[in-house]
Amino acid sequence: MIEFSYECGFRLENKSQYSHWVNRIVISEGLKASTINYIFCEDRYLLGINRKHLNHDTFTDIITFDYSDRGILSGDIFISIERVKENAKIYSKSFKNELLRVMAHGILHLMGFNDKTKEEVLEMRRKEEEKMELFHVEQN
Repeated sequence: MIEFSYECGFRLENKSQYSHWVNRIVISEGLKASTINYIFCEDRYLLGINRKHLNHDTFTDIITFDYSDRGILSGDIFISIERVKENAKIYSKSFKNELLRVMAHGILHLMGFNDKTKEEVLEMRRKEEEKMELFHVEQN
């Protein structure tokens, strides 16, 4: 089950499209999902989580808590809408495009993909693009 909650003024339009897309991402890797919670928030909210749970004193666009067990994906994915907006400007992307990238990024972390080394970052970016395309295919 894919769930969305909000700790800010942002709201997803047409949540069912996003839920269906996230499920397609999971299926595309041969996995199953239990409960995946997307929590949309502001910078300060996510900074508090970053400080408390990861001992990092920096803003970030996403933090993923993985509760997966035996190939059944489960987790909480916190996304800062302010960071997504800022990154969209920096990288000259639309807000929606950047939001999809970050949402896919969180799911990929639940699947075991990392982004610590240069090689992992390249693979993560490739996978993000692949999974974002699943959303765009859905819309056609």
